[in-house]
Amino acid sequence: MLTLEHITFDCADAAELAGFWSRALGMPVDDGASVHVATIGAASPGPTFMFLAVDESKSAKNRCHLDLTADDRAAEVKRLVELGATYLSEHDEWGHQWIVLRDPSGNEFCVA
Repeated sequence: MLTLEHITFDCADAAELAGFWSRALGMPVDDGASVHVATIGAASPGPTFMFLAVDESKSAKNRCHLDLTADDRAAEVKRLVELGATYLSEHDEWGHQWIVLRDPSGNEFCVA
């Protein structure tokens, strides 16, 4: 049986990106964060968000990404952009609406 342990993000600075997602999701950065590796949510049920420093920069669209929901999408998108996310596009397709953003390391994610 498989168990989902981590959702892992490649980045240039693990502690810095963990800080962005910590503020975005309202979860503290776990003890021991460094420029090389950091996590959030280790003490919570469910998978841990892990951030790993890699040498190469992002070069293409994510093939897998997070889909987040918000009661007030516009307010959350504004807050995320103020935290350092980049607005990419807005979509209304197949009865669903979402906004695509990039985190400070360029990883795409959606807010529905």
